[in-house]
Amino acid sequence: MQVKHFNAGLYDANSYLINAKVLVDTGINTSALIAAIEKETDIKEIELIILTHCHFDHTAAAGEIAKKSGAKVAIHTDDAPLLKNDDVNAASLFGRRSPHIEPDILLENGQKIRIGEDEELEVIHTPGHTPGGICLYEPASKSLFSGDTVFPDGSIGRTDFEGGSPSALTASISKLTELDVKTLYPGHGTSTSDDVNGQIGMSLKMSRGFLRF
Repeated sequence: MQVKHFNAGLYDANSYLINAKVLVDTGINTSALIAAIEKETDIKEIELIILTHCHFDHTAAAGEIAKKSGAKVAIHTDDAPLLKNDDVNAASLFGRRSPHIEPDILLENGQKIRIGEDEELEVIHTPGHTPGGICLYEPASKSLFSGDTVFPDGSIGRTDFEGGSPSALTASISKLTELDVKTLYPGHGTSTSDDVNGQIGMSLKMSRGFLRF
């Protein structure tokens, strides 16, 4: 599996281009991200844009990139209606309006997305940061694209936005501890291959700790 990492601005989420045809999250800075992608590949090779959740810093550029590339847009069914809600998707925090995105594909837990001859992404529904947040697991390379569910060094996604739930996030992270993860590709920060299972375990401890307060 080939993964290209893009981050087009200070407040942008990470974007990951997998095998030159699947883009995970898009960030805010549309023109900068398009320029960065086009330095690496023909943007028209992108077939699918997967949004890990509805928040503006992960989705704002999706509509324009889909239009330019012809790619379809996918998001979990529980977050799809929130793409147009400025308060829930945090567009209002950036002083912006929600982007006009009509998802083509509504994802469900356990769905498999083929990305190569022997490679596929498994959709893992991980609510807590948002109701329809997802992670994507590629078993052949043991890679996890974690969105804003978990981050390196035991960090976890916020639950204080509308639609967030500390108990749901804890249950979601608990599911992730059942995976064998070699490389973590988080929604923010740097990717890591340093004892990722241990780091996810730390995230679970942190999340459980917040439940005590």
